[in-house]
Amino acid sequence: MTAFFKPLFSLRIKLLMLSSLLLVIPWLGYSYILEMEQYLSRGQEQTVLGTARALATALSERPELFNEGSYSREQSRAQDSQDLYVYPVFQALSIEDGNLLDWRDYRQYEQHYQESSLIPNPENQLSSFQAEDQGTDPLSFRLMLGEHNDGLYIYFRVIDDNVVLRSRDGLRVDRSDSLRISLLNRDGGFERYVIAPYADEIVYPFRIGSDVTDFSALEHESRISGRWSRIPEGYEMELRFPLAMVGSKLGLAIFDVDSPQTRSVTAIVSTSGIDNPAELGTLRRPTPEIDRIVAGMGHTNSRVQVVDRSQRVLLSVGDIQTATGLVLDQVNEKNGLLSWLENNVLHPLYYRVITRPTTDFVDDLYQGGVVDGDHLIPALTGQATTRYRSIENDNTRILEAAYPIVASGQVLGAVVVDQNMNGIRTFRNQALETLFDTMLGILLLTMAALFIFATSLSSRIRGLRNQAEKIVDDSGRINNTIAASRSADEIGDLSRSFASIVDRLSQYTHYLENMSSRLSHELRTPVTVVRSSLENLSLVSQEEEAQIYIQRAEEGITRLNLILTNMSEAARLEQILQSSDKEEMDLSRVIDACVQEYQQIYPTIEFESKISLSPIRILGNADYIAQLMDKLIANAVEFSSPEKPVRVACYADNGEAVVSIANSGPYLDHTMKDRIFDSMVSVRPESKKKQPHLGMGLHIARMVAEFHRGFIVADNLIEEEGVIVVLRIPLSQ
Repeated sequence: MTAFFKPLFSLRIKLLMLSSLLLVIPWLGYSYILEMEQYLSRGQEQTVLGTARALATALSERPELFNEGSYSREQSRAQDSQDLYVYPVFQALSIEDGNLLDWRDYRQYEQHYQESSLIPNPENQLSSFQAEDQGTDPLSFRLMLGEHNDGLYIYFRVIDDNVVLRSRDGLRVDRSDSLRISLLNRDGGFERYVIAPYADEIVYPFRIGSDVTDFSALEHESRISGRWSRIPEGYEMELRFPLAMVGSKLGLAIFDVDSPQTRSVTAIVSTSGIDNPAELGTLRRPTPEIDRIVAGMGHTNSRVQVVDRSQRVLLSVGDIQTATGLVLDQVNEKNGLLSWLENNVLHPLYYRVITRPTTDFVDDLYQGGVVDGDHLIPALTGQATTRYRSIENDNTRILEAAYPIVASGQVLGAVVVDQNMNGIRTFRNQALETLFDTMLGILLLTMAALFIFATSLSSRIRGLRNQAEKIVDDSGRINNTIAASRSADEIGDLSRSFASIVDRLSQYTHYLENMSSRLSHELRTPVTVVRSSLENLSLVSQEEEAQIYIQRAEEGITRLNLILTNMSEAARLEQILQSSDKEEMDLSRVIDACVQEYQQIYPTIEFESKISLSPIRILGNADYIAQLMDKLIANAVEFSSPEKPVRVACYADNGEAVVSIANSGPYLDHTMKDRIFDSMVSVRPESKKKQPHLGMGLHIARMVAEFHRGFIVADNLIEEEGVIVVLRIPLSQ
């Protein structure tokens, strides 16, 4: 298992993993672009609101425009939802072609009507109802009224799941699905009409009296023309009236019959009440002056709507699908492999994260001739508002602004300006594509360069390893050396250090190999002297001669003792400390004496001392404390800046004696703060290695501190660049 994971932690893999941190850069760019999108959205919001304010201000100076629009100038301003708006149609409409394609440019003005109450009595005079026992067949219709060349055009799109047509054998017109029309003519007379078709055909309207069941009173009305057409959802109907037969009031109602057997009316949906002239809706039309004012503003990149207090649309200019608000330059198409890579690989990957704007959406909120929204209600009470809303599963956002039209302190209506956010989103996507393409190229080049660099480093390290493996043979002898590299980098420095270590190790090994012969030579002479003296001593009988041989034997033993004493000097320092005694001493006096001595030893270094005047008593050994200070001061002097002093302090703190030595100079690597007191560890740079250092000085200092039941730490200075070493020893009780 270890052999499997070992390649995963090679130098090249580590460098590749570190290079992945560069991914933070595109993330920061992505965040910045999103922030810029927010700023652009706020700017677009202010622009849309400013457009609505300008139009509302222009319209508020013409309050009479909102008093016009009905066929009867005696009517008041439109406030009733039963009123019907007639919009200008700019070309003659074909009403007998069986489809509504001619109306496609005016669909934004259509009004939606549906069942709104449960009324079991079909003769009730309210506008719409649904029988309680016929709730499975919903009924609704969409309505649009237009005016062209003294003609009133009407289309219906009726949603009816169960269409029941008039029987060809029946004479009555109230026993099938039908359209009933009630109006006031130019003379103020109340007239009623019914259209009940047999099939897809040209309509055949009848004028009816007060009783629709009296088929004998039916009179054909030739002035009304049109066609009835069946569609999968129900049916459609197009009609044309001469304006001369229509006065100021009009009501339209769809009667629904669901059972071919009983042929009873089950639901009515109407624009208003149709049985009483007072309940009819007023015919109104937006004034052309509003069109000219809006057109004069020159806004072609927004959808602008003018509504009255009843939320009816008086004018709608612009298409929300193309109202992006932000016009972008066309991006030049790229050719070749790069273009194929972007279009087929990169961009599909990008758009898994970012959303692509689309113009293929339908704004259902404004499909009718009434504007309904949370932003419009405050505007009709005099408060300008803006809001965002999402459609099509949050892929498209719409920015809406509504500003009230106020004249003489009264709200006449509102101007609604809409824009989609596709322009800003497209700009954002283009910026993100450029950012991702650029950063991806930089990342690939950087990772390739790092991989090549790591490969070069690893090959050099492997070469150094191979040389190191050939140094020692199977028997443990050093038979080879390392060729020092001339490279100036760290690996070259490591190679030269290894070469130096191998040379010294080779010399030391040679010394150890010859040590036995040297010891043998040194020990053989005194041993021979002792042996010969003892042999001669056994052969002589005179005391004077015996004394000579005894003296020679003592001299040989003395030489042997001297050799063993010199060898025992290399014993471990821990054993020496373990055998030492402690006594109560004044630490402040020892430190003060050491500092005075250092001022003489290092005349070029300035020492600042803050030593307590009161005695600081500890249990210890003054010689070992002085040895510890020698090691610490030597390190401080070696690393200190020449113009800065070495600061020594000694004081008592919380039952401990504290000695600190601080020097200005290079910081200590934080990874070495705890290791510098270990044996054979040195942090000196090459420039300070004037003689070999084995890293035993601070190790000795730590052993002396532990001998005094204290501890020693090193850390970097905060107020300046430098290092401080602190020794803490418990005070004597």
